[in-house]
Amino acid sequence: MAAIEWIRFLAGAFLLLFGLFIFLIEMIGVFRFKYVLNRMHAAAMGDTLGIGFSLVGLILMSGFTFTSLKLFLVIVFLWFSSPASSHLIARLEVSTDEEPEKHYRRYTIRELEQKLHGDTALAKETDETELAREEA
Repeated sequence: MAAIEWIRFLAGAFLLLFGLFIFLIEMIGVFRFKYVLNRMHAAAMGDTLGIGFSLVGLILMSGFTFTSLKLFLVIVFLWFSSPASSHLIARLEVSTDEEPEKHYRRYTIRELEQKLHGDTALAKETDETELAREEA
């Protein structure tokens, strides 16, 4: 019985440390990226994975009790709320960005189809039309 306890403890400790490692990578990504959406993506992915692994590790370490159920419900809540809140913040950033050309480019469906099929004549015509529109 003691061997099972040690295996459970070591598995929980490994998952907890792996979650902390993901948090470390998240912090590096948040500080290294320049654009706010890249930073937010690193933070959201790191939070979701890091919290998931850390709490699963704590569940294994504490055993399957009522506390484990509560920790599992925390995981479920955070896995639903974190991506939704990140998405809303990203939409706010995109809609209030004062210099969108600096950060991203918007394509029409026709432009994407042209690039997909490699139609260089139509792509060149579209680029010339876009340049004329920007100059006007």
